[in-house]
Amino acid sequence: MDAEATQPLLGPRTKAEEPGPRVRRPRGLFLAAFAATLGPLSFGFVLGYSSPAIPSLRRVGPAPLRLDNDEASWFGSLVTLGAAAGGILGGWLLDQAGRKLSLMLSTVPFVGGFTLIIGSQNVWMLYGGRILTGLASGIASLVVPVYIAEIAYPEIRGLLGSCVQLMVVIGILGAYVAGLGLDWCWLAVLGCVPPFFMLLLMCFMPETPRFLLIKHKQQEAIAAMRFLWGIDQEQEVEEKEYSHEDQGFHLARLKNPAIYKPFLIGVLLMAFQQFSGINAMMFYAETIFEQANFKDSSLASVIVGVLQVVFTAIAALIMDKAGRKLLLVISGSIMALSCMMFGIYFKISLPSPNNSSNPDLLTYLNPESVQASSGLPWLAVFSMGFFLIGFSLGWGPIPWLLMSEIFPLQVKGLASGVCVLSSWIMAFLVTKEFSSLMDILTPYGTFWLFSAFCVLSVVFTLLYVPETKGKTLEQIEAHFQGR
Repeated sequence: MDAEATQPLLGPRTKAEEPGPRVRRPRGLFLAAFAATLGPLSFGFVLGYSSPAIPSLRRVGPAPLRLDNDEASWFGSLVTLGAAAGGILGGWLLDQAGRKLSLMLSTVPFVGGFTLIIGSQNVWMLYGGRILTGLASGIASLVVPVYIAEIAYPEIRGLLGSCVQLMVVIGILGAYVAGLGLDWCWLAVLGCVPPFFMLLLMCFMPETPRFLLIKHKQQEAIAAMRFLWGIDQEQEVEEKEYSHEDQGFHLARLKNPAIYKPFLIGVLLMAFQQFSGINAMMFYAETIFEQANFKDSSLASVIVGVLQVVFTAIAALIMDKAGRKLLLVISGSIMALSCMMFGIYFKISLPSPNNSSNPDLLTYLNPESVQASSGLPWLAVFSMGFFLIGFSLGWGPIPWLLMSEIFPLQVKGLASGVCVLSSWIMAFLVTKEFSSLMDILTPYGTFWLFSAFCVLSVVFTLLYVPETKGKTLEQIEAHFQGR
């Protein structure tokens, strides 16, 4: 058995990394985790912002800012390009500036982006604000899970780690609820609040002990442990056990099945997550419900936001009992069925445009084009809610969780960065081309396409995704080695 295969993926445990059973005063740990998860809360607000903001800009926006269909699609999708760049920048900041400072720096583009939107004089300033908030979201989506994983001890690491996705959906719901009473400008003002409080609270939170030990700051690491874990006396710290020996990436490593197999699985997990159509639905939730002839599309978005929060919390509670693979299969099946039903709704409700070989999107996005006699708005509402329930149970949180489990330590940073970059690029393609898909394939054809990808995700899960529940990282690596 080669040395690389037997190397512990997380390195040897020390007292510095993991407090003993006698330590049970983690108040500082929960406070630090709460401060960090204000980043995902801000990220979620950015994702949800476009749903109420786009209809608001169309209705009451000043003339230079009044968005047409193409501009609205750019406004909704540019955040994903910013987030892709933020994932790359976040990976660099993580090693150079540390976890704490990276989080604090992410507040600058969060607040700066929303400030640019507030003061926008033209559409290009709106675009710039979305790119900046996307940049901040990309940094937060990468750094926050690392920060929480390094400050939490094993007994509660799963609980705190699941709070990242939970805070994202709470942020999305917050944008929907606030959009019931605020226009696009005041929504942007509200978006500055969570990152401001994250910056304020993180000033008083410690850097992670592991990062401090890597930088040979033993006394600071001991102080961080005392704050996070309630340690009353200094414990011996073995810095040599945090060595980075042989942790670099070399092209020759790609021949190792323990590297290329999880890498391919990680990228495909992100692809199926985005090609399910989730971001298209989230960015254009209100537009979809208006097209479905729902009387109060804003309220409908709030309802599905609540469903997403509830079922994300449920998924976090049952994750370690049901297992990742089973939840992915159930989740993909639910999403496939719901997209199929949504397509059926549009097939029944929307007449084909007459006298036009190439109908424009306005024909479909105009709620008046829905046949009044159809009487099926409940089917659209049920399909959307059913889809988000399925997504929240599996394909929402689990690809990110598996990404942290299946990559060996020596390539974790690079592989995770590529997966994050892939995820955001795919999210951009889906959200930007959603309008074009609705135009070319018609609404029902678009949702049936999403349904087909969901079916493929179930097949992929059954054939290639390993079950990681209850396994050590060494056992997972051995699985990919074929041992």
